[in-house]
Amino acid sequence: MTEEQNNTPKPEKKSLSLNVVSGKKHRGFGAGSIDLSNVACVMIDNGEAYIDVGAMHAKSKIERGIKFTSNKEDTPNGRQCWIVWVAVDRDEEGSFYAGATACEMLIDSEARRGWKILADHVNRLDYSIKRRFMLDNLGEGDKAALRKLLMEHNAEWWERSPDELKNALNG
Repeated sequence: MTEEQNNTPKPEKKSLSLNVVSGKKHRGFGAGSIDLSNVACVMIDNGEAYIDVGAMHAKSKIERGIKFTSNKEDTPNGRQCWIVWVAVDRDEEGSFYAGATACEMLIDSEARRGWKILADHVNRLDYSIKRRFMLDNLGEGDKAALRKLLMEHNAEWWERSPDELKNALNG
């Protein structure tokens, strides 16, 4: 090989990412892709909120081993649980909670059955990434648990977050 061939830059390897369908013209590989690395999965179960990264792939602690159905009547003894998609963004002042949406699930751990609407979970994840807040379906106890978790996780992020989030969680 000649010296010139050794110095030839190798083409950059492109990674696959989740693409969002839109009406805009595609502008090459990866155009329209979204970054899920700035989204946290918060679970609310029995009034306790905690982060569970497994929820991104429907493998959270409470979802493991559960057979899900989209028919609510198939889970008559299910307890209400929530996945809250929390998007974090950054501006010149620093990071903040930029979007948050809650998705309901019913879980019957004993029967290993559950109910959720997958399309609703996907849409609400998308809404969170797009800086929307959809938390009015949470009860007061669940809102308080989520507020506590977000404040304790990073008080500075909470302070920089939009008033829309703070108002939604203050009941």
